Amino acid sequence: MLRSRTSRREQSLAAPARAGCKHRSGTDPEHEALLADSVGLALLVILDKLTPAERLAFVLHDMFAVPFDEIASILGRSPTATRQLASRARRVQGAATVSNAELSQQRGVVDAFLAALRAGDFEGLLAVLDPDVVVRVDEAAARRGAPREIRGARNWATGPLAFSKVARFVQPTLVNGAVGLRLGPAWAAV
Repeated sequence: MLRSRTSRREQSLAAPARAGCKHRSGTDPEHEALLADSVGLALLVILDKLTPAERLAFVLHDMFAVPFDEIASILGRSPTATRQLASRARRVQGAATVSNAELSQQRGVVDAFLAALRAGDFEGLLAVLDPDVVVRVDEAAARRGAPREIRGARNWATGPLAFSKVARFVQPTLVNGAVGLRLGPAWAAV
């Protein structure tokens, strides 16, 4: 889709548009904008699942047509290994979907986490957290002087319990195809 967009003829903005809000080429601008947004979001989700080397090989070769020899010199790998990285990145698209059974299992864990949080149950939180969990705090969201990284379930679980009263506003939601939590006002969950 991205390559086909670059191969279309340019049209003057002064050209008169046909009735029905379509360009002279017969395409609907609103439809194209929605399609571009959905393709862009899907691409971001897929890129997020790639390693940095896979991402670089995929984007440079498939989006910008950079030869594998040049990408290999950037990555410090052989052209064959670089081809393999790009190929692996293309296969991620098919593996990006989550089965209903996996979603159901994720939802069970998220529901147990949320129930423990709402009840202020420290041991319940520890039961659903990985003991070696690492939580990284976004710099923009962190208070001045607060740690940027918290390691271990026991260290992290004390923080959320302080907010157990606002946990009623936390709702399970799908985030990039996986079950997660969203904090927002009650009317936003409707």
